Amino acid sequence: MKRLGKKDELCIGCNQCVDICSNTYFREALKEKSSIRVNMESQKGYDINVCSQCGECIEICQIEALYRDKNQVVKIKKHDCVGCLMCVGFCPEEAMRQHDDLIEPFKCVACGLCAKNCPTGAIFIENVDLVELVALGETATAGE
Repeated sequence: MKRLGKKDELCIGCNQCVDICSNTYFREALKEKSSIRVNMESQKGYDINVCSQCGECIEICQIEALYRDKNQVVKIKKHDCVGCLMCVGFCPEEAMRQHDDLIEPFKCVACGLCAKNCPTGAIFIENVDLVELVALGETATAGE
């Protein structure tokens, strides 16, 4: 399974990842329209919040607008989504995003553009074994 990995301790809070994400998908540098959030945690440094591709949202969606692609990345069928935002409310990572300009939610699709632009390597694309993650309880809906 392809996903965005992170090492919070390497993050310097430059927000290049945030900017490249919102510019790529929404054509504007607006942190609220980025699938990645970088938050300052007191004394701990920065916390990178991004979808872990756990798949919990797939089980919540009554419309079946969420699915895993061939790389096991969770994606949204925008033409099927009715904008109920149940997935946003139930995301255990709080990484399913919503913006008032949009009907449907959005999330990280592990495209890797942010990782290519991260000056410290705090975020990176990793391939993990979906079956192993299910066994550890870190993901849901294997093989969907």
